[in-house]
Amino acid sequence: MSAFKTLILSVLLSAGLVLPATAQETSPEKSIVRVNATLQSYNFLRPWEKGAPTPRRGLGAVLSDNRVLVTAEMCVNATYLELEHPSSGARVPARISALDYEANLAILEPTRDPAKIFEGLQPLELDSSTKAGDTLEVWQIEDNGDGVSTDVDVLRVNVGRYYIPGSVFLLYQVKGSLQARVNSFTLPVVKDGKLAGMLLSYSSKEQTSTVLPTPIIEAFLADSEDGEYKGFPNMGIGYAQTLDETLREFVGLNGQGGIFIRQIANGSSADKAGLKKGDVILSIDGNEIDSRGNYEHPDYGKLSFSHLVRGGAKVGDTVSVDLIREGEPMTVEVKLSRKPPEDYLIDPYMFDRGPRYVIFGGLIFQELTLPYLESWGEDWPNRAPFKLVYANANPESYEEEGRKKLVFLSNVLKTPSTLGYESLTSAILTEVNGKTITDIQDLADVLSETPEGGIHTIEFNDFPKIIYVDDESSRFVNEQLIQYGINKLERLE
Repeated sequence: MSAFKTLILSVLLSAGLVLPATAQETSPEKSIVRVNATLQSYNFLRPWEKGAPTPRRGLGAVLSDNRVLVTAEMCVNATYLELEHPSSGARVPARISALDYEANLAILEPTRDPAKIFEGLQPLELDSSTKAGDTLEVWQIEDNGDGVSTDVDVLRVNVGRYYIPGSVFLLYQVKGSLQARVNSFTLPVVKDGKLAGMLLSYSSKEQTSTVLPTPIIEAFLADSEDGEYKGFPNMGIGYAQTLDETLREFVGLNGQGGIFIRQIANGSSADKAGLKKGDVILSIDGNEIDSRGNYEHPDYGKLSFSHLVRGGAKVGDTVSVDLIREGEPMTVEVKLSRKPPEDYLIDPYMFDRGPRYVIFGGLIFQELTLPYLESWGEDWPNRAPFKLVYANANPESYEEEGRKKLVFLSNVLKTPSTLGYESLTSAILTEVNGKTITDIQDLADVLSETPEGGIHTIEFNDFPKIIYVDDESSRFVNEQLIQYGINKLERLE
């Protein structure tokens, strides 16, 4: 191209009369595909059952190398996944090649015939330059295959929850009116023809949406490239703001900001580095943290300090934490790691796997999980059994006992083996036949053996303290339960 033509093109570009090549080549019908899923969740109150299959339809952003980006929520507990060409309607089965429920992201790939799905489609590049005040486009597809683009304005950039309780990341808060469509469960968000994020939620009343931004997507894609996905690190602390003057005086804050550590997860990054309850974190890698737990980001303004760990670092990195301990300033180097959900005493979430349980003679034992508590409804902290809610909020004493999981009696079926025990529920198990129970596998191992005298002694940490169960009659009941509808008496994996 001559220098004169280059000059003319640059003038037209700056005037907005000619679009960049990426903006010309990409459009909803050329860079997104439909995603069809069949989901089947587990029943945590009746752990041997699964719920009815339910369909879900959404849209995925086409990436390079025949990959499709969707939210993880799109394919949670999926029994079947399918990609569909937006125009031709061609369909092929898909598989998950990378997944992170905490970051709410997944990559899908066709299991065969990729040409059928990606014919004529243009992969999207990524754009991470979005700031408050920018205008983005939310892409959708009509039933006839035509693309639809809706402008939304970025109100602010902050940190908030994605999908998993307690798991927070960077968010774009945007405003704009979106139309509901049958395939609109998850939608790509675009800036100047490049992927800027994925829509997470939309309020029709407020006409506001939350968008999962590209910086998190970029970190997810980079981590998954080698096929050994590690996930986003977490510090593993519970903290309190230091706005109260009495607290500030007590911990020795003199005009400084900082957050007060009130809890440290066992085996977390903070625990391994030697951080302690009562420490006050002043800064991370030189970024000062104020009394509300925020720091000053160069592009986004005030953000929660959690973004320094879950947005600006990766597993294996080391961050320098300046703190005050018992009135004395000090610096601690924290090597960041990720504690997976299955390593917690009480699993904070469970997807694509069912609750671990054992049924013996009509006694139903489970490992306590947050999904079990959430089965009691949105108001589960008040509706679920108090002793289990309390254990979930205060796991430390059980971890100090050496427990791997918290096994409890969730329900009792009326059988000849459980006469007199029908009303028992929510009792936390401690020992069976004199052996400490640290997880459901321990329980299964003990119950697989016939005890001396033929009677199992089952002990709890609270009422009813001890119950006795006949081994022979319980095994007979187990055979009857299999014949009358409970097709599996245990799940240990």
